[in-house]
Amino acid sequence: MQKRKLGKSGLEVSAVGLGCMGMSFSYGPPKDKKEMTSLLRAAVERGITFFDTAEVYGPFTNEELVGEALSSLRDQVVIATKFGFNLDPKFDPRGMQGSPGLNSRPEHIKQAVEGSLKRLKVETIDLLYQHRVDTNVPIEDVARTVKELIQQGKVKHFGLSEAGVQTIRRAHAVQPVTAVQSEYSLWTRGPEAEVLPTLEELGIGFVPYSPLGKGFLTGKMDEKTTFDSSDFRSTLPRFTSEALKANQALIDLLAKIAERKKATPAQIALAWLLAQKPWIVPIPGTTKLHRLDENIGAVAVELTSEDLREINSAASKITVQGARYPEKLEQMTGR
Repeated sequence: MQKRKLGKSGLEVSAVGLGCMGMSFSYGPPKDKKEMTSLLRAAVERGITFFDTAEVYGPFTNEELVGEALSSLRDQVVIATKFGFNLDPKFDPRGMQGSPGLNSRPEHIKQAVEGSLKRLKVETIDLLYQHRVDTNVPIEDVARTVKELIQQGKVKHFGLSEAGVQTIRRAHAVQPVTAVQSEYSLWTRGPEAEVLPTLEELGIGFVPYSPLGKGFLTGKMDEKTTFDSSDFRSTLPRFTSEALKANQALIDLLAKIAERKKATPAQIALAWLLAQKPWIVPIPGTTKLHRLDENIGAVAVELTSEDLREINSAASKITVQGARYPEKLEQMTGR
């Protein structure tokens, strides 16, 4: 497995990481713990060193799963987790109902970190992200709190998720930001306009989540695909049957390139991301071993500058239908 450094921080991880959320949360009922433990360990055996979780996934159960599965492999892995939500028993991940919302107050961050350390069975969190920007708390206060936690040895690196460029700059001035995590793929290209140039300037790594468009870019969905009510895609505008039908043009494009490269649409989608910048590390999630192997295989797919031009030219003629989140969740991004 090739390695990549997240910006100038010196934090080195596998070129493709593993998003763990779907093992416990959001994509239908939680998966079998024993099976997911085997999958996490199989990922390490195959050279994946970068694992992504959050206290909100479950809540709490995903961190517990990752912590237990990887505790004996601690020296081989980098585990990223996140803080930033008020969590209560009525919390519903699909629409964020039942939650009082965001909370990045310093005392709450410290409390969240103590919980994450216990659940992950670690003495230090490798990479700690603010999950969503809390406009009620100055980002300088958040950065200062994480800086304190770094000085205390409880955290190694600071990250932001779905933050806007001014927030990134302000945070980075107080405590250097190692990575920014936001949604980025061939059907969600918002970060290209301002975020990526800012990260390049500041020497910050970029971690695209949902790099396979929450499963859409694998080419395994069409307008007849339906989602269980426990699957949060059932609430997303981009996953209505009309939107799925309208967006098939992207799959046709990926399939065409995939055939030529003897690869799969998913591998082309990941290879395209890897080709954008050497400091980009996508974290596709999966609960299946064959998909894990497929995703790892993307690292070996080489796209020439001509391939990239062809993809960009064809993609620029495709207008993606449907917002990526319902309005309430969309408002939490890019702040």
